[in-house]
Amino acid sequence: MHFLVEISYIAPLEAIDRAVSSHREFLQRGYDAGMLLMSGPQNPRRGGVILARAPTREALERFFAEDPYLREGLADYRFVEFTPVKCQPFLKDWCAADGG
Repeated sequence: MHFLVEISYIAPLEAIDRAVSSHREFLQRGYDAGMLLMSGPQNPRRGGVILARAPTREALERFFAEDPYLREGLADYRFVEFTPVKCQPFLKDWCAADGG
């Protein structure tokens, strides 16, 4: 299953800035596991966007429950499941995988 994860900041940017390095360290675990394809801040900086895959939405939510932004009450998360029907050739294997 594939997901767009939208992060919306609910804390001042000063609090986000204090947690950004631990948030990025957390995200690296998802990259290392093959769960995340890309991530980055929105422009303007009101939150972030992540492309992810996981076997289930529940598995993805369990993973993000460990994100410092969520644990510290700095952001809200929205998980949008989608089915990739077209992608660049270099992403074919990632798009075809079920995340499991």
